[in-house]
Amino acid sequence: MEAVLAQTTGSFQERPADRRLAASFVSVWVHRMRDRDAPPVVITPDATIDLQWIDGRFRVAGPDREPQIETLPSGSTIVGFRFRPGAAAGWLGVPANRIVGERLDLGELWGTQARHLAGRIQATPDLTKLVGQLEEAIGAYMQDHRAPDAAMGFAFDAIDQGLPADKPLVPFLLRTLHMSERTLRRRFEESFGYGPKTLDRILRFHRYRRLRQTSGDASTAVLAIEAGYSDQAHLIRESRRLSGVTPSTLADASSRT
Repeated sequence: MEAVLAQTTGSFQERPADRRLAASFVSVWVHRMRDRDAPPVVITPDATIDLQWIDGRFRVAGPDREPQIETLPSGSTIVGFRFRPGAAAGWLGVPANRIVGERLDLGELWGTQARHLAGRIQATPDLTKLVGQLEEAIGAYMQDHRAPDAAMGFAFDAIDQGLPADKPLVPFLLRTLHMSERTLRRRFEESFGYGPKTLDRILRFHRYRRLRQTSGDASTAVLAIEAGYSDQAHLIRESRRLSGVTPSTLADASSRT
């Protein structure tokens, strides 16, 4: 998930996952909420799934289809482990389409195993030690889980980079992955929580946002075309649908974080 904050809410740091976790997780992030009056957090869909440690427990943040608003306690610290594309279903033992839009205690999926995992973590005010404990505990569970779906990882990367205009999405995937359309859709639903076209819409929006962050003074209309939209109006419609606001409003909010 990606948090777009209306105001400064503290600090956010992200780094690559430890080598022990790298087969299933791409990064580890820490979000410290500010001590007083932390505002709600607007979550925009970004086709990711996270395992999070918050308030002494593990929870799973499933993939989102639409923006969500979450209110987190002031002064709290959230440690997140972001799954690699195609890895969450095998690690969690649950297809992604069962957890779309959900924020679930891991115990709802794993039962007593989740309590055993959480029991390995000792409370400490030292954030570095806490993250180290979490990495060690999660790493100990790595060998018991199915390997990531490599074909879906490839599909995610191809869509994320953006296909040329002369390569329609679904025919390209069917031809490249040697799958029937029914199998393709099932694998996408299991891995990402939705089909290829929805994933394409979400990743195209974040491709635009990456371009916006690195483009300097380039016009929104030019960036919209470069990201794969038909025109600026198309981008504005999708921005409202996926974030609830226009691209300019979203950029203003991000610049204040």
